[in-house]
Amino acid sequence: MTPFELLQPGSLGEALALLDGADTRPFGGGTALMLMMKAGVLRPQRLVSLRNLRLDAIEANRSLRIGAMTTLRALERSEAVRKGWPVITRTLRTLSNVRVRNVATVGGALAHADPHMDLPPLLSALGAQVVVAGKGGERTLPVEDLYAGYLENTLRNELITHVEIPALGKRGAAYLKCTTRSADDWPAVGVAVVLGGEDRIFVSAATDRPVRINDEAAIDALKIEGDLHGSADYKKHLVRVYLRRAIDEARNAVH
Repeated sequence: MTPFELLQPGSLGEALALLDGADTRPFGGGTALMLMMKAGVLRPQRLVSLRNLRLDAIEANRSLRIGAMTTLRALERSEAVRKGWPVITRTLRTLSNVRVRNVATVGGALAHADPHMDLPPLLSALGAQVVVAGKGGERTLPVEDLYAGYLENTLRNELITHVEIPALGKRGAAYLKCTTRSADDWPAVGVAVVLGGEDRIFVSAATDRPVRINDEAAIDALKIEGDLHGSADYKKHLVRVYLRRAIDEARNAVH
C-alpha cells in the first residue's frame, strides 16, 4: 500500500472543501477502499475521514431516514427498521459477515457502486432516494441514479448525507440472491421485488448496476456478462428462477 495522508474534518463543510481531485477519496468504514488500496487498484494520496460528521442517525416516522455513516450492523439491529421495513433486516443478515457489517456504512455501500452489493437493488426497489451534498448545495436523486456503470457512481465531489425510504405500508417486498459459495458471499445474481401500488423489480450482480425491469419478458434484453460466478447464459437462467421466487416471497409478505 502506498503512503497517504489521513484528514479528519469536523464538519460536512470542511469535508467537502477537502474533496478536490482524483488523488483524494472520502473514507467511511473503509471495508472496500482498504482492500482496493492494498491490491494497488487505488492509490489515493489523501483520505478524508467522515467519522466525525455525526451522520449516523436512524429516524423512522412515516418514512425511514438513515444517516450515511450508519453502520450496516446498526441498521440490521434497529427495531424500527425490523418492524416497518423487515425486508431490509432480512437482507442485511446475509450481507457479508458480522465483522464487516460492524464497520461498513450505508453511504459507503451505496457510493462504492459495486453491482454485487445487496443494498442498492433493494433500496432502488423500495423507491429510496439519496440526499447528496456538494460545494454547490444539496440534491436528491433516486438510489438507482447513483450508478453509471461497474464501480462508477454519479457523484461529483459530493458526499451522501442520508437515505430516505418511503413507508412500506401494505406492500410486499423481497430480496433474493444466488451465491456460488456461502450464503453471505458475493451474489452471482440479486433480485429485489416490491409489489403493491407501483410494482418495482430490480436486477443486480448479473448486470453492471441495478437495472429495473417490468416483467420476466424483459430479462432477454438485459446485458449480462459472465464472470467467475457463472456464464452469461447461466446467470440469465438464474435471473428467471430467482425473479419467480422473489415475486412469490413478496406476495406472501404483503401485510
